[in-house]
Amino acid sequence: MVLCHLHIISLKDGITVGSFLRKLRQNGIKPVVQARAIRWMIRPTELSASHLLSRNLRWDLFLILKEADSIPQSAQADIQGIFSASCGVSSKALSGYAAINTELLRPAPGSVAPPEPHQVSPSATSQKLEGSAELNEWIAGLPVEIRSHPVSMLNLLAFNSGKLDDYKKYGTEFAARVGSKHGGRVKIVGKVAGGQAQDHGWEEVAFVHYPSVQHFASMAANKDYQEINHKYRLGALKDTLILCVMEIDDEGNLVNVRSTREKL
Repeated sequence: MVLCHLHIISLKDGITVGSFLRKLRQNGIKPVVQARAIRWMIRPTELSASHLLSRNLRWDLFLILKEADSIPQSAQADIQGIFSASCGVSSKALSGYAAINTELLRPAPGSVAPPEPHQVSPSATSQKLEGSAELNEWIAGLPVEIRSHPVSMLNLLAFNSGKLDDYKKYGTEFAARVGSKHGGRVKIVGKVAGGQAQDHGWEEVAFVHYPSVQHFASMAANKDYQEINHKYRLGALKDTLILCVMEIDDEGNLVNVRSTREKL
């Protein structure tokens, strides 16, 4: 296990994601993950809610940095707000991340199955990781190239006392019955070991790939998924959040998509 540092960042007005990333590179820092924050899929209801949701901040960027790296002073001056976590992560997952992620972000033609039809009627909200009319409307309003672009979901998790084993059963069932059908793949998982996340009571982090937001919504509206969601996941969680992000190049543009500054 190695330590890495996760940061959700709000940039000051007038600061672009590309200019911020250039300052990191000028100081010899190459993030393991650099991504644009796109949308809250699930908002925290208790832990960190005031910090993440109640300060009128627009969250712009998500980074994962190696243990020895930190945000340099020159880049810190560009930050309006930040939420950070230190996590213990498998060294194998980190060392193989770039190669695996390149395959996921640039899949071979025909290798990704289209999203499956929704099986469950929309709920009033997606807060319980269910499909909702609001989520479907948001997806329908995206430009086609963004709607079908690979996404990653940052999950923060805190567990009810004595319920961790239930969540482990959820993970096993998800992998066996649901994940692969919808292109879900866990890329990084780890235990929270420091930073604001630990101070606020978060326990675990998972960073999960989906071929598109459409695949994520299809999963949430799947009968098998909702069976294991309600049986194992919901009762196990004290609180959770899911932030949808899309990984970017060094100029701040989505990988394989042109002119994303205007589209997002």
